[in-house]
Amino acid sequence: MTRYSPIRHSLARFTRRLALAAGLSLVAVPLALSASAEGWVGDDGLHKQAWMRDTFLDLGEDLAEAQAEGRRMVIFFEQRGCIYCIQMHEEVFSDPDVSQYIEDNFFVVQLNLHGDREAVDLDGDAQAEKALARKWGILFTPTLLFLPEEAPEGATVSEAAVATMPGAFGKGTTIDMFTWVNEKRYETVDETGEDFQRYHARRIQERSDGSFD
Repeated sequence: MTRYSPIRHSLARFTRRLALAAGLSLVAVPLALSASAEGWVGDDGLHKQAWMRDTFLDLGEDLAEAQAEGRRMVIFFEQRGCIYCIQMHEEVFSDPDVSQYIEDNFFVVQLNLHGDREAVDLDGDAQAEKALARKWGILFTPTLLFLPEEAPEGATVSEAAVATMPGAFGKGTTIDMFTWVNEKRYETVDETGEDFQRYHARRIQERSDGSFD
C-alpha cells in the first residue's frame, strides 16, 4: 500500500499547469474532432464523454473541486470491451437531456477496472485503479459510485458513497438515479419512506408512458 506524497503530487500539478499554459494538450485525441453523441474511445479502450474530467486522480482533491463548482462527484468504473458500458454510452449518455443533466450537475471521474494508473483514495491510500477496485468491492462494469458533498474524515470511497449504481440501465433509471442523488433524497428516506426504488416507480408513473425507462 502506497501513501500519498503531497510533494510529488504538487510537483506533478505544477508541471501540468505549465504545459497547459504553454498550450500543450495532455489529451491525445482532440475533443472537437473525435467527440460524437455517443462519445469516443480513448487510448485506454474506454468510451469517453466530454463531461468526464481529466484529473490527477487524487479523489479527495477531486471531491473538493466538485464541491467548489457546486457539483456532485461520481466515479464511473468501466473496462475495455465492456458491452454494457458501450450500451450506456450509445443508448443513454447519447440522449441530450441525460447528457446535459450530468454535465450541469456532476463532476465525473472515470476509472478503469483493470487500470494501472495510480489513484488516491479519500483516506490517502494511493494504489493502482485495479487495486482500488478490489478494495472497494467493484466486481463488474459499469459501476457508478456517487459521493456526498463532504466525505467523513478517514473514510474510503466505498464507505463514503451515498449510492451505487451497479450495471447498465435505461435512460429513465439513469436520470432518476442522478436526480435522486443530486437532490439529496437519500437524506430524507427515513422521513418520507421513499427510497430510490419507490422514487423511481413514482417517476415512471409521472412520465407520460414510461417509454423513457
